[in-house]
Amino acid sequence: MTHIRSELAQAIPDMMRRVDRIRNIGIVAHIHHGKTTLSDNLLAAAGMISNELAGKQLYLNFDEQEQERLLTINNADVTIVHEYEKEQYLINLIDTPGHVDFGGDVTRAMRAVDGAVVVVCAVEGVMAQTETVLRQALREKVKPVLFINKVDRAIKELKLTPESFQKRFLAIISEVNELIRRMAPEEFIESWSVDPRNGSVAFGSGYENWAISVPYMLRTGVKFNDIIDFVSTDRSKEIAKKARINDVIFDMVVKHLPNPADAQKYRIPNIWKGDSGSPIGRAMAATDAAGPTTFMVTDITMDANAGEIATGRVFSGRIVKGMELQVAGAKAKNRVQHVSLFMGPERLMVEEVTAGNIAAVIGLSDAFAGTTMSNVPDMVPFEEIRHVSEPVVTVAIEPKHMADLPKLIETMRKIAKEDASLRVEINPETGEHLLSGMGELHLEITQFRIINDYKVEIQASKPIVVYRETVKAPGGPFEGKSPNKHNKFYFEVEALPAAVSQAVKDGEIPQGKSFKDLKTLVNRFVELGVDRDEAKGLVAVEGTNILFDVTKGIQYLNETMDLVVDAFKEAMNRGPLANEKVYGLKVRLVDAKLHEDSIHRGPAQTIPAARSGIYGAMCLGGRVLLEPLQKVTVNVPQEILANATRELQRRRGEILDMTSVGDLQTIVAKVPVAEMFGFASDIRSATAGKVLWATESMGFEVLPQELQLEIVGQVRQRRGLKPEPYDAAYYSG
Repeated sequence: MTHIRSELAQAIPDMMRRVDRIRNIGIVAHIHHGKTTLSDNLLAAAGMISNELAGKQLYLNFDEQEQERLLTINNADVTIVHEYEKEQYLINLIDTPGHVDFGGDVTRAMRAVDGAVVVVCAVEGVMAQTETVLRQALREKVKPVLFINKVDRAIKELKLTPESFQKRFLAIISEVNELIRRMAPEEFIESWSVDPRNGSVAFGSGYENWAISVPYMLRTGVKFNDIIDFVSTDRSKEIAKKARINDVIFDMVVKHLPNPADAQKYRIPNIWKGDSGSPIGRAMAATDAAGPTTFMVTDITMDANAGEIATGRVFSGRIVKGMELQVAGAKAKNRVQHVSLFMGPERLMVEEVTAGNIAAVIGLSDAFAGTTMSNVPDMVPFEEIRHVSEPVVTVAIEPKHMADLPKLIETMRKIAKEDASLRVEINPETGEHLLSGMGELHLEITQFRIINDYKVEIQASKPIVVYRETVKAPGGPFEGKSPNKHNKFYFEVEALPAAVSQAVKDGEIPQGKSFKDLKTLVNRFVELGVDRDEAKGLVAVEGTNILFDVTKGIQYLNETMDLVVDAFKEAMNRGPLANEKVYGLKVRLVDAKLHEDSIHRGPAQTIPAARSGIYGAMCLGGRVLLEPLQKVTVNVPQEILANATRELQRRRGEILDMTSVGDLQTIVAKVPVAEMFGFASDIRSATAGKVLWATESMGFEVLPQELQLEIVGQVRQRRGLKPEPYDAAYYSG
């Protein structure tokens, strides 16, 4: 921490209390559009790195793998002081990853910030991940501004006239605004659209340390023609002195992005469903540092010396060393050992962090990414952070030396806590340790950390794809009997309508079995096409699956319903076809016959009966596997277009769109994740390295019929099951 300037360290604690002068922002973009290079320049303003190294040092890529792979893997936080119109502002900045495999970090960062600087490459324009990160920001009611980066490349490589540049920039701005119009909350569509005339759009080069905006041009007299002249004649250092990137970007941030006091008024109702009139509700809406403490943990990092560090947003109250916080709804209390602010790879220790700021806290051992912590035990937790995609690739991991097994189990638990996008499954019965992530790269990085950071030697299987199960047609009613034959449950199943599935994924329909405002939920279901009587019978939501009770007057059913829900959850997490999770299923309990004596309808009787009823109905509906797909965007020169197209098609890829800008061709294809292993090296070989490509999740689709039997058999054998799944007769008891 010795590198942090002493005057900065002294100024920050006082500035944290001036909520109107705080800006919490994220830098978001498609991979390699220049986020971290831009962040370097913004750090130079704080005196944290030299101006000469700004744009080259990649200060916020301090992880070894980030440096080696030249990409951002983790969110990196830094606090900067900026002067605007003779007033000082505190800017809490999060540099986020652009690679699709690390999109979970972007989603979590958006919960902590109120504004986002969307970075778009002037040469490549709006790409797949640009749309994804904008969606992630707007879903959290985070306001965007736009920075068009790499203008130096556009000047040198495209050699456009000033008029052509204007046309190109307007096309990018128009495309970004179209995305905002499509995805922004209705009340903000107009006010959040970006406009170069008011300064919510800037242009520049993160690498060459300069930027420009219309208000800056009017104020300083620097014209875009001057920029073209300076860059074309290799005099970028001169323009960097006339149009400092720090001034332009931070002025845009201060002027156009909201402070916490303004943002929390509309963000809190979006991310917290508690009583707005309660002391906590009023404190968060007012960003009240004197109110109850509410802390949303968005990131967990492991420090070799300090242990677990929980980073997140303080929405009300303050966090002080020695105070006790607890996970909302839990009894155990955690004592705060240290409070600090992240300054890139370093931390600045402070006495307290007050409402409206982003804090790094040591001592919260029960915290994980997405946790709500408070000094009010019965606080309603914040809404679950909804990730855009989910883990679709798995590896089985085992220690090279069996003596390391306990250490491996502990390490995998820590890694799952650190990275909420990972899914860890430890099966003590089979000894199988499964690690599921967003893609090949995500799992490669995680394995590297297990070996190098946690010092556990491991061996891993080849990556395998995560499938889902559903039904082709309605199935049931099917009778599930309890082992003692005294209880019977009758279930029907069918695929959920697409609109309902989407509403579940978007968080409109909450997970679990306790629904506070059932009337509003029922009305929403009716809007989505569900019968009102059926909607009134909503019992539970598990993943993308919904259980409805449409029975009438069944004796003892209320006493047994919790066990039915447990059976439903088990069935949805391990389907009857290949033990994969079930996706997008409507399950209806249509009838039941229950023993009058509760001792005969306990868990050992009810859960198997209800589970068998659901499984049998799925068999009657025709079980099928769903496979994950990715949208793959490939940019190649015209002369090697055929090679790139051939590479996609041999992977069962379906070409969705082809466009051209000059000599550059853009192919958009839909490709199964199972066929994408090794794609990076193969596409480079096929195109002699003249390729730029990116992927994003496209959800799940039914696996082709000719592959169903083969893949089901493979998955079942890998799970230690017999190759052929059971038929409906097996579940009839």
